[in-house]
Amino acid sequence: MTARHLPSTTTMQCFETAARHMSFTRAAEELSLTQSAVSKQVAQLEDYLQHKLFRRVRRTLVLTPEGSLYLTEVRKILAQIEMSANTIMTFSGHSEVLRVATLPTFGTRWLTRHLPAFFDAHPRISLNVTDRVEAFDLEQEDIDVAFFHGHGSWPNLECHKLFDEEVVAVGAPAYLEQQRPASAADLARCRLLHLSTRPDAWHRWFADQQLTTDSSYHGTRFETFQMLIRTVIAGGGVALVPRLLVDSELESGTLVLAWPHVLRGPNAYYLVYPEHLGELAKVRRFVSHILACAEADPPAERTSR
Repeated sequence: MTARHLPSTTTMQCFETAARHMSFTRAAEELSLTQSAVSKQVAQLEDYLQHKLFRRVRRTLVLTPEGSLYLTEVRKILAQIEMSANTIMTFSGHSEVLRVATLPTFGTRWLTRHLPAFFDAHPRISLNVTDRVEAFDLEQEDIDVAFFHGHGSWPNLECHKLFDEEVVAVGAPAYLEQQRPASAADLARCRLLHLSTRPDAWHRWFADQQLTTDSSYHGTRFETFQMLIRTVIAGGGVALVPRLLVDSELESGTLVLAWPHVLRGPNAYYLVYPEHLGELAKVRRFVSHILACAEADPPAERTSR
């Protein structure tokens, strides 16, 4: 195998620190090196990349376009190295790490309520929980277990359905009092807010009631339900959200139904994991815990309380 001559972590640290301070001198102070050493490391990096990373403007360092692009990549690399080092430093032969990915708002609103009981029951399993907005390749991203929303059939994944989804139109009481919608069709003149991964949600909600409108695809879009919900609470408009994500707000009156129609579709929430990981004890225990929680705490029961 041919040896690869790549920039060292020291070289990348010197570049990142100099870029953060826009000063070789301050970078040298932070890294406990001399100013000339930092300058030499950056110069060697520029020679390797065959691009200038900095230029001087009136005795001040500024990044070149190539430097700005490379800085983004270097920070990702250094963050991954730090994360990997921390994982090893905190590793214990008596514990295991389970890598879990969840839909952001689902994780905040439902999953977090059920994690403490898992911690108590399985103290030797540590979770590494990350957010994912859409379905992805678990093996490629080294994830053991994930929560997906969709049709329930993904290649090479074992899928367990947790519960169906009921989508409702919600708004802040003050905003709806101002708009006074007297019918489902009247919501078309309200400010419709959208989730970017569900661009056709309002179209399907209106069509489910045999209604059509030119405004169903128009309006501000958000990447996560969490930001969408907070904007609705602030009076920014009306939105379609799964009832399970706003049950507490509906119960407290912070949000109200803009119209009582409920949109039910083919998609649901699933717990998934690669088929070949199903025999791992840490995966089995987490799956069993989540399935028991879903059975004991379904959305319909919570929203009726």
